[in-house]
Parts: sequence; C-alpha cells; structure tokens
Amino acid sequence: MRRSPKVGGATDDSAGRPRRYLVVFAHPDPQSFSAALCRNAADGLREAGHHVDLIDLYAEDFDPRMSTAERRAYESATPILSAQIERYADLVRHAEGLVFVYPTWWWGLPAILKGWLERVLVPGVSFVLDPKTNKVKPGLGSLRHVVGISTYGSSRISMRLFNDAGRRNVLRCVRVLAPPVRCRTTWLGMYSLDRSTTAQREAFLAAVRTAMSGAR
Repeated sequence: MRRSPKVGGATDDSAGRPRRYLVVFAHPDPQSFSAALCRNAADGLREAGHHVDLIDLYAEDFDPRMSTAERRAYESATPILSAQIERYADLVRHAEGLVFVYPTWWWGLPAILKGWLERVLVPGVSFVLDPKTNKVKPGLGSLRHVVGISTYGSSRISMRLFNDAGRRNVLRCVRVLAPPVRCRTTWLGMYSLDRSTTAQREAFLAAVRTAMSGAR
C-alpha cells in the first residue's frame, strides 16, 4: 500500500467541518474485493461525519460511450444531453471530495470509468476553455480533496515502468480541475493483489477505512 496524503500548502478555513463526498465505484462484481474497498471508504467517510453520495457505475448500467451527438455538442453551451449525465454532473459540481474506487486493468482505468470521466467532466461542468488562449480553467470550485483507491495484479515496480496511467488520471488530471493549491490528493493502492494473503487484504481494507475516517 502507498499513501500520498497531501499536495499543496494553502490553508482551507473550512477544514475540519463535514464535507460532501462523491464516491465513484467501477467494478462489475458486488462481491469483489474492490466492492469491499468501496464500502469501507464510504463507511470511513460517514464515520468522520461527511455526507456521502455513491455512484456504482455497473449497477447503474452506465454507458461509457460518447455518442456522436454528445461529441458534436461537447464545446457548445449545452454539452450534456441526457438526464443521467446531468445528475452525475450535478453531484460533481457540489462535491467537496471525489473518491474513485476501481481495479487497475491493462495498466489503467476500467473503460467504464474512463468513459464516465469523458462524458461527465465536460466543459461548463469541470472546466472552461479560455476563448483567447484555449487553455483550461478549473471549474470545480468546491473541490478540496481527490482520492484514488485501486488494486493491482502487478507489483509497484511494474506499475512505475508503465507510468500508472490510472493514478495519473485521478491525481493529476482530475486534480487540475480544482482551485490551485487548495485541493489535497490521497492515493491508496494495493499492489500484487493476486499474490496477497488474507491478512494483507484485511489490513488494506482497514487502512482504507482509517484513511477515509480521517479525511478533512
């Protein structure tokens, strides 16, 4: 397990009060280890007094494919074309913490989670494009904490060789959509899951719950 609890050094005057967290879960099996991690993360946040919204992408039958109409509307004033995506976008807009729980497959995010990022974190929701420079300006003004929780069949060394694209997407790409220096990141990863013992898995489950119960 590796934990990266903080980045940035700005003081948040609201630190310590209950926050609104959105947990996004991506695994098809409700009896999987990933599902247990999701439950422990949500329980830990609730123990800390936070409000928790949960999106289970497989249980909600989310379609990760961006349609032709959505792609054509992407940079328009109305990039969201479905009620489901609008509901997700509204949860993201109000979230003060985003928690992503998923298995690392093919050295990256599951396709369903990648598609969720592409269809939900659109212009006008998570960022705006400066019309003069065409550069991204953060749009998630409420966001103060980004958390990634993932399992790996590979070792930590192997993932470093492949640059761990999923972790970079969560901790860097999502983080940049929040106000500069006022958003922390936390990473909790269990490597070599296929070779782990029951005791190691139980220890990681407990570590996730403890980390989330201490989230501020």
